[in-house]
Amino acid sequence: MQENVVKGGLRGVGHDDLGRPRRVKSRAVNGIDQDIKLNKALWLLGERLAALKS
Repeated sequence: MQENVVKGGLRGVGHDDLGRPRRVKSRAVNGIDQDIKLNKALWLLGERLAALKS
């Protein structure tokens, strides 16, 4: 999952200023600082999901 998030290209549905749905695509993470912050956030999310499961 981490590789896919860092690589970018994930598709989803966002909303514009008026609340209308629109297609969005994520961009790749290029900065080292952003990469580290994202990895920490994903790790915390995984730990919390594991705690909920147990």
